[in-house]
Amino acid sequence: MITISKNLQLKKIVSENSEVLFELMQAIYPPAYQHFWTDNGNWYINTQYSKENILQELSEKNTDYYFVVFNDEIVGNFRIIWGEKLANLSEEKQVKLHRIYLHPKTQGKGLGKKLLFWLEEKVKEKGFKIIWLDGMNKQPQAFQFYEKLGYIYHSHTFLPFENMLEEYKKMSQLYKKLNYSLDSTFTNQRIK
Repeated sequence: MITISKNLQLKKIVSENSEVLFELMQAIYPPAYQHFWTDNGNWYINTQYSKENILQELSEKNTDYYFVVFNDEIVGNFRIIWGEKLANLSEEKQVKLHRIYLHPKTQGKGLGKKLLFWLEEKVKEKGFKIIWLDGMNKQPQAFQFYEKLGYIYHSHTFLPFENMLEEYKKMSQLYKKLNYSLDSTFTNQRIK
């Protein structure tokens, strides 16, 4: 267990946890995203969080996959892919924040911010310079959150999922460059 704060931890997801992760996503995903889909998001949950897909993701090198634990309860998941590059950004070492899902009951408690600050520290420790992610264009509160933390727009892509309504398929790719010196102090800088 990785302690981020007194009541916030990360617990590594292992293959035996696939059913717990599936059930968690059945509770977390629909309230935020069911209106994006013709089937309320069932296809997405059943494919992306199937036991087979989870085992595949857990077997991938250079990834860390965690449960988010708040007040001793699993409330989300957090997946990082080390060394995954965002096309046409730079040659610096990059990490992709692949997934961050938190239960709606945790909103407004600062968990997302704490998780991203922890990630920045890990990025710095491992000598990486850039964190990037794909964000749903139709989730403006998420964009405001990332913008406040210094993430900026780079490009966009479109999801290929047939069950997803056309107006929700656009994903913006956001990134943040971390500048730090060898004395372990660093500042976040926006790239023009």
